[in-house]
Amino acid sequence: MPNSSEQEKMKRIKPENTDPAENQLLNYRNNVPKPGVLTTSNGAPIYTKTAVLTAGARGPMLMQDVVYMDEMAHFDRERIPERVVHAKGAGAHGYFEVTHDITQYCKADMFSRIGKQTPCFFRFSTVGGEAGSADTARDPRGFAMKFYTEEGNWDLVGNNTPIFFIRDPIHFPNFIHTQKRNPQTHLKDPNAIFDFWGHRPESIHQVMFLFSDRGTPDGHRHMNGYGSHTFKLVNKDGKAVYCKFHLKTDQGIRNLPADKAAHLLGEDPDYSTRDLFNAIERGDYPSWKFYIQVMTFEQAEKSELNPFDVTKVWPHGEFPLIPVGKVVLNRNPKNYFAEVEQSAFCPAHVVPGIEFSPDKMLQGRLFSYTDTHFHRLGPNYIQLPINCPFRARIHNMQRDGLMAIHNQDNAPNYHPNSFHGPTERKDVQDHVWKVTGDVMRYETGDDHNYEQPRLFWTKILDEAHRDRLVLNLYLGLKNCHDFIIERMIYHFTQVHPDFGAKMRKLFEQFGTKEKHHI
Repeated sequence: MPNSSEQEKMKRIKPENTDPAENQLLNYRNNVPKPGVLTTSNGAPIYTKTAVLTAGARGPMLMQDVVYMDEMAHFDRERIPERVVHAKGAGAHGYFEVTHDITQYCKADMFSRIGKQTPCFFRFSTVGGEAGSADTARDPRGFAMKFYTEEGNWDLVGNNTPIFFIRDPIHFPNFIHTQKRNPQTHLKDPNAIFDFWGHRPESIHQVMFLFSDRGTPDGHRHMNGYGSHTFKLVNKDGKAVYCKFHLKTDQGIRNLPADKAAHLLGEDPDYSTRDLFNAIERGDYPSWKFYIQVMTFEQAEKSELNPFDVTKVWPHGEFPLIPVGKVVLNRNPKNYFAEVEQSAFCPAHVVPGIEFSPDKMLQGRLFSYTDTHFHRLGPNYIQLPINCPFRARIHNMQRDGLMAIHNQDNAPNYHPNSFHGPTERKDVQDHVWKVTGDVMRYETGDDHNYEQPRLFWTKILDEAHRDRLVLNLYLGLKNCHDFIIERMIYHFTQVHPDFGAKMRKLFEQFGTKEKHHI
């Protein structure tokens, strides 16, 4: 029988408040009836974990204290390389369910019948900040989706906006450098940020999204998600169409006013992470409707705008949203590091029926994501439980390397072979398509940069929202050099004369740098 002290320890403790995040440790205690035994990493039980091994009470520590060394050596290696972008994030498990038939467009098994469910894992993130940065910073939000299908994992690696800042991947490292810290001062540098945007006017569309109300979403549950890029869908007959993926939040779009977002930077920098965790723990499961847009090859050829340009949207009037299914997130990770920090998403991970388009940014990402995962997590990152295609057993010739967990036993490690190694599936052949053109580096800096931003200004934003956009841009620009401010006002004027005029009026009224009083 347990003594009175042990009985006291085993009593359940009632939480003093209803915040699931604050009660996490208490909930663990209440759900674990009896503590386990402390062990070393090799499983040996530990006599005491409150003192090192010494020669006498005041004597030196001994090198044979393997309990200490086992703990400290691992502690020294607990951190892995931080993501270069999307470092701060939160995630959750859930499922995708088909609600509408799109088999006329796509043969992917996960879309094969209405009612079919596919497990998934989503990770939401800010883009430019470090792992310890605030959730409510003005920044695009990453919206990464991993679907564990029966034909392998499909990663749809998107954002909360349907567009991006650049259309050519050669600019990506330089663009991200501007979002990070100055190489000498180690401070965020608005001159670098707006200088780059001013030199690349294709960014103006996304800049307007970013400095509108959409730049500070009210948590991860109240924002839409987009695949952003143009993809290709192929049906069972081998017919292909181009498509874009959209997820519309069932919680309703909700954004934080700029002043509240700034206040939360200090008061609760983990605001969005907390909100997502608590909602799921309460049973208030966030959900999204899943849609596609479809464009035929013939429509793509006739389009005046480049349909593979990620700085532009496809007009919904011409390419309406087609309902596909729904996503529900209903389970929090049990361990953040194992399931969120080690999760790895890659646009190259597609399944039969989903293929790539000539979208240059998409093509560039096919390489860079796998490459960064190899650096951050190692060559066998796909074997980690969160990344493993657990519904489609892996059979290939990849072997060995750091942390090979499943090394495919004694199967042949070469192909072709005569010993019953894995064979091809002929019905999953890639769609055959033609491409022509002269090989050269095509500069696309001046390719319909202002038409869609103009529509965003005139058709999407009301007058009050336009004023908030202008004010947010002023606050971001006011500490920049005058020539950078003038260049940005020029671009805003190209979008719409009223836009440029409103910006100039604020600068004339309140000035720049030390001369602002707003």
